[in-house]
Amino acid sequence: MSMKILITGGNGQLGSELRRVLREGCSEIGSIPHVYEGAEVVATDVGELDIVDAGAVMSIVSQKGFDLVVNCAAMTNVDGCEMAEEEAFLVNAVGPENLARACEAFGAKFVQVSTDYVFPGTEPEPRVEGDLTGPVSAYGRTKLAGEERSLEACSRCFVVRTAWLYGYVGRNFVKTMMLLGIDRDEVTVVDDQLGNPTSANDLAHEILEIASTDDYGVYHCTNEGTCSWADFAQAVMEGAGLDCKVARCTSEEYTIMNPASAKRPAYSSLRNKHLEDTVGDKMRPWREALAEYLKNLPEMEG
Repeated sequence: MSMKILITGGNGQLGSELRRVLREGCSEIGSIPHVYEGAEVVATDVGELDIVDAGAVMSIVSQKGFDLVVNCAAMTNVDGCEMAEEEAFLVNAVGPENLARACEAFGAKFVQVSTDYVFPGTEPEPRVEGDLTGPVSAYGRTKLAGEERSLEACSRCFVVRTAWLYGYVGRNFVKTMMLLGIDRDEVTVVDDQLGNPTSANDLAHEILEIASTDDYGVYHCTNEGTCSWADFAQAVMEGAGLDCKVARCTSEEYTIMNPASAKRPAYSSLRNKHLEDTVGDKMRPWREALAEYLKNLPEMEG
């Protein structure tokens, strides 16, 4: 009997990649587990399902008999969350709790996608899953609340933290840099915030690997290697063949230029320790994943 899967936030960067990988049976990493063959996938976005509405969530999960629910719905605008933390809390914490409760009630597995921003960024080495959290922004606080509420509400819960995500569908840092690189001779990018650029295609693959197991709990899932936003921007310009200089600035200088910007962790690099210990860490080096993305983008974007 084929699996039934619900993907919330199904039209976003990660939701779109999950749908693609499930449809094709493979990602850029390779084949996904056979358990997903012939899976019935229902993808919703806020227009079809408001995850903040507990009654609506319980109704769709009870009616469809899902085996797996993956929550890609979130308020991810870091600066926007700072100015609307109550709204962000509803989407990033209450919504996941609603989904987790419905999964617990009807026997489904639940994947809650989270972020490196749950960490303060004060330690100069990659974080593992059990390290102490301490978000410095509204976005990080609301996503951490979503983790905690999901794990408490559902015994079959996977929390998957990722970082600096880019996909073929939707807006992201890579596409922004490419647009700026076409229009400008120079772009200014922060050079003292370090993390892991991550391909949504790779992340989709590993989420499906994880969700095929019963090894519940918190996972880190990013592409391998640590760099700054400026390093990331430089790699985009070079990979896209754009003759645009990347001028490097500090976070303090950026805040002076953009006073409404939220505080971000200085060092939020993650280590995929739980992946290593369970299904195996298949995430590619970030430069390798980015190179394939840039090669495929013209076709994949439509």
